[in-house]
Amino acid sequence: MRLRVRHATRYRYTTPVDLGSHMLHLSPRCLPHQRVIWDRIAAQPPALSTSESLDHFGNRVTWLSLEQPHAAFDVVAEALVEVQFPAPPDPLATPAWEDVAAQARQGGPEAWEAAEFGFDSPMAPADPDAGAYVAPCLSRRRPILEALLDLNGRIRRDFAFRSGVTTIRTPVSRVMAQRAGVCQDFAHVMIAGLRAHGLPARYVSGYLRTRPPPGGKRRRGVDQSHAWVGCWLGPAHGWVDLDPTNDLVVREEHVVLGWGRDYGDVSPVRGIILGGGKHALSVSVDLDEE
Repeated sequence: MRLRVRHATRYRYTTPVDLGSHMLHLSPRCLPHQRVIWDRIAAQPPALSTSESLDHFGNRVTWLSLEQPHAAFDVVAEALVEVQFPAPPDPLATPAWEDVAAQARQGGPEAWEAAEFGFDSPMAPADPDAGAYVAPCLSRRRPILEALLDLNGRIRRDFAFRSGVTTIRTPVSRVMAQRAGVCQDFAHVMIAGLRAHGLPARYVSGYLRTRPPPGGKRRRGVDQSHAWVGCWLGPAHGWVDLDPTNDLVVREEHVVLGWGRDYGDVSPVRGIILGGGKHALSVSVDLDEE
């Protein structure tokens, strides 16, 4: 399936910004199951210098340097992406979750890529409340993917999708207490709970199809950047992506930008400015089949 994405970010400042340096995670990641046909990023005012690189996790990063006074900063990222995510394995054929946790602890050649996602991170620590919430899904010797699908559905049922009750700095403990938030919060809850039991999990940033296919339900978390969870099933099966906001296995409605330990590693736009005073931010996302 070919999906076209347009992500517009707009900052408005109360006083002019004299200098700005911005790091963007807005370019879709090239993967075996995701082909980037074309993509482009346009900024206004135009950047004096632009460069591209890969970060520690292999995500594409664009760096912009603005050296002229400006009262507004606009970034529009567009791309055409072909996605064909593989079907997940049979849940009952995956190893017991205890074995996956043990393999992650041991590390070594077969688990090196997963081991770093088992540790605490600033926005997704191994929170005890999140760990207790996840525990009922992890019965003794339960196959890992069966347990993860159970957890994915529980979060969808137990947490209310409610914009405005959290910010990017809201801790997992607060989300657990209020049982409400947005996709970023639900991803952090799931990651924190899995890490509390020694299971590697990573934060995936991307987009969700804006309009459902004919006869389908409108998903939660569209029209903005979306987030979900990459879960490690052990060396034999690798990673599977789960969307707890919508109780989905990521297949044909998502586009991956990148992944990290939590939101802080893959924030779509992050920068340092000189001046500007207070600012207002607006974001719009449109993702649909070509």
